[in-house]
Amino acid sequence: MSKRIKIFDTSLRDGEQSPGCTMNLKEKIVLAKQLERLNVDIIEAGFAIASPGDFESVKTVAEEIKNCSVASLARALEKDIDKAWEALKHAASPRIHTFIATSDIHMKYKLKMEPDAVLERAVNMVKYAKKYCSDIEFSAEDASRTNLDFLTRVVTEVIKAGATTVNIPDTVGYTTPEEYFSIIKHLKDNVPNIDKADISVHCHNDLGMAVANSLSAVRAGATQVECTINGIGERAGNAALEEVVMALNTRPDFFKAETRIVTTEIMKSSKLLSSITGVSVQPNKAIVGENAFAHESGIHQHGMLAERTTYEIMTPESVGLSKTNMVLGKHSGRHAFKDRLESLGFSLEQEELDSAFEQFKVLLDKKKKIYDKDLEAIVRKESISSPEAISLVNFVINSGSSITSTAVVKLERDGKVKEKVATGDGPIDAAYNAINKIVNLDFTLDDFSLDAVTEGNDSQGEATVKISSDGKSFTGRGLSTDIVESSIKAYLDAINKMIDQEA
Repeated sequence: MSKRIKIFDTSLRDGEQSPGCTMNLKEKIVLAKQLERLNVDIIEAGFAIASPGDFESVKTVAEEIKNCSVASLARALEKDIDKAWEALKHAASPRIHTFIATSDIHMKYKLKMEPDAVLERAVNMVKYAKKYCSDIEFSAEDASRTNLDFLTRVVTEVIKAGATTVNIPDTVGYTTPEEYFSIIKHLKDNVPNIDKADISVHCHNDLGMAVANSLSAVRAGATQVECTINGIGERAGNAALEEVVMALNTRPDFFKAETRIVTTEIMKSSKLLSSITGVSVQPNKAIVGENAFAHESGIHQHGMLAERTTYEIMTPESVGLSKTNMVLGKHSGRHAFKDRLESLGFSLEQEELDSAFEQFKVLLDKKKKIYDKDLEAIVRKESISSPEAISLVNFVINSGSSITSTAVVKLERDGKVKEKVATGDGPIDAAYNAINKIVNLDFTLDDFSLDAVTEGNDSQGEATVKISSDGKSFTGRGLSTDIVESSIKAYLDAINKMIDQEA
């Protein structure tokens, strides 16, 4: 008989701590709603006390999400727990997630506390959190390097205090599958009240074993796995949700466990996160990488033609990949366009649908053939775009191998149109220099990338730009068959996000 494994997604909290993966409020809401469609059990929306922005994110996600539990992280401190509850109190299903370190090295050098004092703090703060809501998770930070006898005491006592989930994290990615199995098994066998709480695991990928460790823990008795989309997170990242879920889905005979995840939403979730953060997954990434379902070897191709299961242990369709090409044309109507988007898993509000349809019509004038990826790029851009305080009117570029690149850019802001000329090292640099003259804002360009959405000479170019100001990072995206135009749009998108946050 299969046991049900809860999936606790921490992309919005631990995932966002990954360098370059900062998200604004609108982007967090868009991702949270996609996680709800993915059907995760718990969304960890943030660390409410960390900043006003984090508090607002947790509060808004808690108010918007109805079909998942929403959690906020809190140190084992009353002020943290108070703030977490203030942000969560309107959630349909709130969870307070409190933690304190339990390993000797953390207690000695970070907390400067004796073990008995740590145990007392853990118990008291679980009791304190319990007065706010019934669903309390306690994490023993650095559990995989904690003395097993002490860890057993802590877990026993916090469950007595009211913890409904006990998390045994491999905080620094130190353990191995065999060792982690024995830790979880020891707790199952030696904590007398363990049946009153879920055992959760939260693994980091410093040695490349986060998913393997998580799955080993499931075999040992864990009933919740904490993970992130695409495995994003601090340092080398967290266990990748898509890998954990599809391993359980593909090998029920071995793990004898299942989740409630809607696996056909996996690819969309992965692409949405990449769109928001500007961080693409590597081509050979398991489950969601571009090559995950690609077969180039002649032997493999022959086997696939004879029987696809010879080389495919799961189908592309099972994770939300569509094998059909886009067949809409210039004469396609809004209804057909909407139906096609829905078949790809997108559900847009009327205003978003209208805007996407207009962009689709414009694209048809530029491309001979429209692919699903073109539509996905349009919709992703539409769903996470910020209000345009500054918009592009037009631009003219003069560039060549024997002349200095010159750009004339005309922008509109608050009803006023300004035009500037600038030179640069290539057309994009010249255009950015002209924009800088117009907007006159203090920020730094940190990263720029450009990718083709589909194959062919008329492919759309998808530009991603990252800028920073006062320690905050903003990611912008632009889409066009003209790569200079897509680069300008991405730069303006990032600037608009910066302006929107400062407003």
